[in-house]
Amino acid sequence: MIKPGFVLFITALACTNVVAAQSVRNFDDPGSPPFKVLKTGENPPLGEDGNFVIGPEYVPAPERKPVEGVPQGKVQQFDIDSKETKLLNPGIARKEFGKVDPTNPKTLIVETHNIDYTRKITVYIPAQYQSGTEAPFMVTHDGPSGKPGLELPNILDNLIAQKRIPPIILIMIANGGGDAQGHERGKEYDTMSGVFAEYIETEVLPRVEKNFDVKLTKNPDGRAAMGNSSGGSAALIMAWFRPDLYHRVLTTSGTFVNQQWPFDPNMPDGAWGFHETLIPSCPPKPIRLFISVGDRDLLNPNVMRDGMHDWVEANHRMAKVLKAKGYDYQYLFCRGAGHSVGNAQAQFLPHAIEWVWKGYGQSLGK
Repeated sequence: MIKPGFVLFITALACTNVVAAQSVRNFDDPGSPPFKVLKTGENPPLGEDGNFVIGPEYVPAPERKPVEGVPQGKVQQFDIDSKETKLLNPGIARKEFGKVDPTNPKTLIVETHNIDYTRKITVYIPAQYQSGTEAPFMVTHDGPSGKPGLELPNILDNLIAQKRIPPIILIMIANGGGDAQGHERGKEYDTMSGVFAEYIETEVLPRVEKNFDVKLTKNPDGRAAMGNSSGGSAALIMAWFRPDLYHRVLTTSGTFVNQQWPFDPNMPDGAWGFHETLIPSCPPKPIRLFISVGDRDLLNPNVMRDGMHDWVEANHRMAKVLKAKGYDYQYLFCRGAGHSVGNAQAQFLPHAIEWVWKGYGQSLGK
């Protein structure tokens, strides 16, 4: 039941054909973690962990635009044919959204079929990269989709020139198609295992090095993963299950909910399990994590109604367990922002990238 006074927004999800209710949440609602409210246009201090409120008015960051005199990196692309890979071949797709399994309300019954697919890889190489040296890099999911993604090369040009981050290579990886349960994107991003990290390690990174004559660092301290929605949960999944490969994670509207499919009895809550069991019960891992959510973010966007499909609640819970376990993290609650928090990203994304890379070359964790 929606609490009195909440405003409702109804959104048709193109990938699921299911209507989702979006309710406006307040940062001081019961059960919320404690927040520090920032002024209009202000981002959190670089040296401070914790929970922060920004918006509802946003001041677009100047780093999003090209600046005269700043060296510009190169952006190049290539494709990966699924038939030429060992992992995630073939892909999957569905015709209809699944039905709740009557024997297990945590999962869906979905009919799928195999597909071949082509994945586009977009690579940004900074002007400062020195041939033959091993470069730190950041992987971002869903490719350069949306305005924030298209602006990433400009942001990196400016941050690198200002020596706010190291000269990183950016690898933007398109998904395998579709969304959520029964589609290849859902299988790649929502599966709670190290398989997708292994796919990137064995199928994507060697091709980047070969095609563009670059070397990518093997040091997990010099590797970051970034993503939005399920791409955000995928970024943390990569670091959690393969901390030997990734230590830095940046998420927007992270899908830390129960969306894994097929059902795995070893991970019965999907990515909801991060804040339900995994982070609370495991020793802290060397992961530096930036998370964010909108006050109009998603709430129960499918028919499962399992109590594990509230994006705001999931990110609130993430902040609580990250603090309790002593992780280096920043959490932004973005007022006046819906799923993907695009208007808020226009302000905070350069800050988030700088914060995630803070301490590069030093020992992570507390």
